[in-house]
Amino acid sequence: MAGSPRHSGHRQVLYVIACGSPLARHVGRLVDLAQQDGWDVCVVTTPDGAKFVDQAALARQTGHPVRTHYKNPGDPDVLPPADAMIVCPATVNTVNKWAAGIADTLALGLLVEAQGKGVPIVAVPYTNAAMAAHPAFRTGVARLAEWGVTVLFGDHVIALHPPGTGEQHLHAFPWAMPLTALHAVSVTAA
Repeated sequence: MAGSPRHSGHRQVLYVIACGSPLARHVGRLVDLAQQDGWDVCVVTTPDGAKFVDQAALARQTGHPVRTHYKNPGDPDVLPPADAMIVCPATVNTVNKWAAGIADTLALGLLVEAQGKGVPIVAVPYTNAAMAAHPAFRTGVARLAEWGVTVLFGDHVIALHPPGTGEQHLHAFPWAMPLTALHAVSVTAA
């Protein structure tokens, strides 16, 4: 199952999906923790997420190219299929589109499809207090959770911050929490 990265002699594949947030600059920390846990990690970013990550460094770290855009028709898939996904950081934009079933980026297309296939998904929204107060975001978070996505959001994860201060809170982000939640999801699913 998804929480046991070593299954049948091969490592299970974890997609880490990073959205457009300053927190994405540090997604290599999550990749490192997942690799220590035995996962074969692939990184996918939203178009805005790509602006924050060092794609070459992540490709070296994972052994897979960082994907941002849909492949061209007829091109082979360059990533193995995912056994589980962690969306971290998940932005307000991604949460809202995902909850509406919009698949206009590779990251969203993968999430919508994975949800339909029953792939375990953990989402960790990272935003400021003003954006988090928007009713569409709150509804999106609730919908995703209702539909079986493990959503880690609230003061027990990381306290919401005032607009314009997100960079000051990056150091406090609990990078191990999404992996712990993924293990819990797999144990319940098993």
